[in-house]
Amino acid sequence: MNKFYILVLLTVIPFQKVFLQNGYPDFMHETIDMPYMPPNPDSKTTEAFSYDTVGFFMRQVNVSLLGFNIQGDAANEPSIAVDPTNPDRMVIGWRQFDNVNSSFRQAGYAYTKDGGQTWVNRGVLIDPGNFRSDPVLDFDKFGNFYYNSLGVNSNDDMWTDVYRILNAGFDWDDGVYALGGDKQWMRIDRTNGEGSGNIYAAWTEYYSICNGNFTRSVDGGDSYEPCVSIVKSPYWGTLAVAPDGTLYQAGASYQYGTGAVLVKSENAQNSGENVQWQFVSWIDLDGFITAGTPINPQGLLGQVWIDIDKSGGPGNGNIYVMATVVASGSNDHGDVMFTRSTDGGLTWDPPIKINDDNNDAYYQWMGTMSVAPDGRIDVVWLDTRDAPSGHPHNSALYYSCSLDNGESFSVNRRLSPLFDPHLGYPQQNKMGDYFDMVSDNQGAHLAWAGTFNGEEDVYYGYITLSDIMGQKELHKNGKGINLEIYPNPVSDYVSVKSKENDVINSVEILTVQDRVIKRKSFTKKKATIETREIPAGVYILKAYTGRGIAVTKFVKD
Repeated sequence: MNKFYILVLLTVIPFQKVFLQNGYPDFMHETIDMPYMPPNPDSKTTEAFSYDTVGFFMRQVNVSLLGFNIQGDAANEPSIAVDPTNPDRMVIGWRQFDNVNSSFRQAGYAYTKDGGQTWVNRGVLIDPGNFRSDPVLDFDKFGNFYYNSLGVNSNDDMWTDVYRILNAGFDWDDGVYALGGDKQWMRIDRTNGEGSGNIYAAWTEYYSICNGNFTRSVDGGDSYEPCVSIVKSPYWGTLAVAPDGTLYQAGASYQYGTGAVLVKSENAQNSGENVQWQFVSWIDLDGFITAGTPINPQGLLGQVWIDIDKSGGPGNGNIYVMATVVASGSNDHGDVMFTRSTDGGLTWDPPIKINDDNNDAYYQWMGTMSVAPDGRIDVVWLDTRDAPSGHPHNSALYYSCSLDNGESFSVNRRLSPLFDPHLGYPQQNKMGDYFDMVSDNQGAHLAWAGTFNGEEDVYYGYITLSDIMGQKELHKNGKGINLEIYPNPVSDYVSVKSKENDVINSVEILTVQDRVIKRKSFTKKKATIETREIPAGVYILKAYTGRGIAVTKFVKD
């Protein structure tokens, strides 16, 4: 990228008002600007980085076949897919740089069969020397994996291919041409409605091989429909499917100086109809969605995340939007801003700042959000509040969650050690543009990047909610839920319901030492779980609902 443009951009906020070509931001698009460079034959391997602390563990993913860190390469911009039928089975994809002396990138990936403790890296998705970028992974409700990969040729034509794992294993098929373009995102309908299994993809319209910025597959990824245009042309955004199958996208828009826009398609789920898009609303995030800041000079501060509550509880259908932004009219370097809509996006609550520091000099960046099946909202980001003197950009991973449908967020928790995000640039001055997260009722699976080996690497992390929050805070957030357990003492089965008639999304049985020994998912107002194999004693029962998490004890005969 032209260095002059970078220097100008850093002095002009918001950048959305400059560098518009054909109405779109002419910035950061993917291009082949250096040839492929194979790994240095003299590269050495070192111990892969791992880290464990209360409520969080992380493991390096871009490792050698023997599980070691490879010196001299780089990996960033990761995305994750988790098998909902077997959460121990996951795949992470990333931008792979075989040699940091070239910006040439490929489609890296690795898999785990043991819940993220160990990762197997089979190399790149396509033969080495094929340029690929912007990996976006997703999964369907049956545990099939999908990898959306951006291709670019020497003419700067940009398209995507989507690869699949359909056999509960870890072998990708040959891929299907999916039109597409740069800065794409993909989401799969996991509802039980008309559009179940549909694959949706959107991208920046100006950076595409076709005239449009959206496509879908209604046959499980065997083929993709011709491109259509999304109203308001959102960019740097993500997609989400509502419980009724309505498809939403939130993103920045060149027509607005701040905040984001929300658009929707009510009929994208209907395979026999041409997809129609409607503009819904402008979203106030009290700041600018931007890029080119000193913390990530050639990358985003963070993209726009949208997710929707599908818990069946009081928050069901709520739309949540989060982004890391530069606050309007201030000198703040970046904040994690959140807002919600309880009426399908027509109106929005005043934005909430999730990061609980009060220093404008700190960067909060690369924020990511996901919503658990029980309605809990998880948010992670990188934060410089703990950076030592002389190293103001050193960052650590931080976490916060909401157990009350987005009305408030928990005290911020630091998860990782500090690292210098400027180490190991692979001829691109960035750590990528996004991280990715998938939440379950017990915590969150995270794919992210750091420089703990002195170079850019990709990591898997798991956040255990009960350990991060503590039973006291979990109980406090569920204190309005009064559980009835019967019988108590318990013999072969235990049933639970709330006196307030809440829908129960899952139940856990734990020992008094907080070890989970049984777990079952529901979408019922009365949940029954078998206990005949559990030894006699005193146990904790934890019920997850859309309003929070309630905890009580019972006795097993």
